[in-house]
Amino acid sequence: MERPFLERLDDALVSHDTCAERVSELAAPLDRLIALGPLPRPGSNETLLRWRSLYRVAGCDLALIKLYEGHTDALAIMAELGVSPPAPAHARWAMWAAEPPQARVHVSDARDSDDRTGQITLNGTKAWCSGAPIVTHALMTVWQDDQQRLAAVALDQPGVTVTDRGWQAVGMQATASVEIDFDNARATLIGPPNAYLDRPGFWQGGAGIAACWLGGAHALANTLQAKAATRRDDTFMTAHLGHVDVALHAGLTGLRYTAAAIDAAPNEDHQALTLRTRALIEHSVEQIVTHCGRALGAAPFCRDRRFARMVADLPVYLRQSHAERDLQALGRLGLDGDLGWSL
Repeated sequence: MERPFLERLDDALVSHDTCAERVSELAAPLDRLIALGPLPRPGSNETLLRWRSLYRVAGCDLALIKLYEGHTDALAIMAELGVSPPAPAHARWAMWAAEPPQARVHVSDARDSDDRTGQITLNGTKAWCSGAPIVTHALMTVWQDDQQRLAAVALDQPGVTVTDRGWQAVGMQATASVEIDFDNARATLIGPPNAYLDRPGFWQGGAGIAACWLGGAHALANTLQAKAATRRDDTFMTAHLGHVDVALHAGLTGLRYTAAAIDAAPNEDHQALTLRTRALIEHSVEQIVTHCGRALGAAPFCRDRRFARMVADLPVYLRQSHAERDLQALGRLGLDGDLGWSL
């Protein structure tokens, strides 16, 4: 009988005992995670298992979870659209959907206009391509005239150039989220126009990112808990631990509730729920980072490599939240409807 997935996941993480500082260090641990097989899709009645898996990997290495979450997101999107991945089973997938105005990729040659094969060529620049130097395939947003499309592209071809532009961060340095230039690169269209944003899984996947943020904060909380256990008479440290416990509990409760709500109605638009959950987790993570720092002082920032890497990576990853822009969107959703504030 095969062991439970989370046990096998933990085994795959055992040998990755420190946070990566270079993208090349992520290839082997990412391959071990991919070899475990795909995670359950959001809304599959196993959403919480999916998020528990992301949470655990995040607690090990935030750069690793950034690439692993992208891989699992790409597979989930293609499964939701009823498309088999056009790549070997061991492929390392990325999901790139950032659309800054200065970097867009366009469909240049829709050779089969009725999309029976979906074969196209791509030209342009894609920004924020996490894992670009080590992933093998990408599912990404592109533009066909004025319509957004999804395209799957193999990166090992002459028309794809992974640059060193666009990523100077110290935090999340190992993700190497650089720009890629496409010059008549071959690709395959996936799904109908606007499929990326129009499917129910868009918001469900967006909520799952929050599990990654909280998993990183959990690692910091573990450091505080271990230190506080050796200094039981330090009332200030135990008070900070109490703050962290409340923040972590709030975040975990929010994730459990959201996972159950998504599984109960997998085809509904969960925009409001996702925006709430992400905002809740963002607040919890910020509280945990603050209280861990105030309780522990400078020592772990300077002498604990894992803690220092986590505390550098986490604020960068957390900025995948759109902060007040997301809160404004949530507020607008509540102007004309019931936000479910009854107990």
